Amino acid sequence: MSIARRLVVEADGGSRGNPGPAGYGAVVIDAATGETLAEAAEYIGVATNNVAEYRGLIAGLTAAKALFPDAGDALRVHVRMDSKLVVEQMSGRWKIKHPDMKPLAARAAAILPPSSVTYEWIPRAQNKHADRLANEAMDAGRDGRQWEASASTAELDAPARTPLPDRGPPGDAVAGAAKARAALAATRGGTADAGTLFDVDAGASEEPEPTDVTAVAGTTAVPASEAASPQVGWAAAPDLGTPATFILLRHGETLLTPEKRFSGSGGTDPELSAVGRDQAARAALHFAALGTVQDIVCSPLRRCRETAAAVADRLGLDVRIEDGLRESDFGVWEGLTFGEVRERYGDDLTAWLADPETAPTGGGESFTEVADRVAAARDRLTTRYAGRTVLVVTHVTPIKTLVRLALEAPAQSMFRMELSAASISTVAYYGDGNASVRLLNDTSHLR
Repeated sequence: MSIARRLVVEADGGSRGNPGPAGYGAVVIDAATGETLAEAAEYIGVATNNVAEYRGLIAGLTAAKALFPDAGDALRVHVRMDSKLVVEQMSGRWKIKHPDMKPLAARAAAILPPSSVTYEWIPRAQNKHADRLANEAMDAGRDGRQWEASASTAELDAPARTPLPDRGPPGDAVAGAAKARAALAATRGGTADAGTLFDVDAGASEEPEPTDVTAVAGTTAVPASEAASPQVGWAAAPDLGTPATFILLRHGETLLTPEKRFSGSGGTDPELSAVGRDQAARAALHFAALGTVQDIVCSPLRRCRETAAAVADRLGLDVRIEDGLRESDFGVWEGLTFGEVRERYGDDLTAWLADPETAPTGGGESFTEVADRVAAARDRLTTRYAGRTVLVVTHVTPIKTLVRLALEAPAQSMFRMELSAASISTVAYYGDGNASVRLLNDTSHLR
């Protein structure tokens, strides 16, 4: 009798453009020890996220089979991926309608007997090893080469692994899922709609077919009215696809910046200084190397237009002006230092610091007014650029406002944020209304 071999395959794929330059990564792990047994990654040219994810799955299953070619039915492989689409389609719970997906799914299904493979969706944070491999592959493709295992550092960023508990043969899981499905149908008086429990990657051209849903261990069914509500915190949420990602770039320095003078939309509209132009050039080099920016939007003020133009020229992109991203109007405080405002308009400054409804002296904008127009601009842009990565070149107050709104923090939190000239912050906006702050005040590209 053959000794059972239990393996875990973690796979991922990505596209910088969807479609765009794409690559995949896959890792094979010993389920009993957590040890990495094999890695695979490849740059595959221009493709979509979904194609890259399926290619990662195929590579992972192929590598697992190659490790134990004579194991036969004794080989057990548990696949873990952060693509809800691939997991649900390969598990048979969602139908595959897109013509590009069908042959890839068939290739994956033919590598090992279906009874030998189980699938599990995991959050992206738990799939760091495969994700890093996919990014290494895309970086290699960007540089005109292929990924090499000897140069990979992906495992260094992988989360610590613990042995996977023996869940019994796949038949046990199937039987348990069938019981759960029956119980779910009985409780709700009918067949569950896949769209009630799951969402798919945005831009995938794939939707869950309204068929019976096989319940997954640890998944709780919710009414359709509740399923549409934003899911927050550590709750297990559906895979909502590629978010609209705003890379928030503060403009480079002007002559007013190092003196820390109020410089809003009601002042002199200064140009970039020599230092600011150098910062914009460094930012342009950084984004060219990164290779992820698909669109550029900026404030109408000169310092932002000059900063955006430096990046746009390097990337070969156009710049779209969004008036809602302009800096706050600081009224008669324009051009003054904080100390000078304290000396001349002390009571007004104290009120402004304490109350977001209070405007600067002389008809400036309150933080509440700025937040309203920035939120409106955000909503326009997330709709226009759904699923895309957008460089948003703007100012201190709009960036802090976007971060604050994403965190649902009070207005006073803006005084606790540091935001350097030409710094980069990132916020991702998902289809369920949630936002994720991924980066704040990064200046590493300027060093």
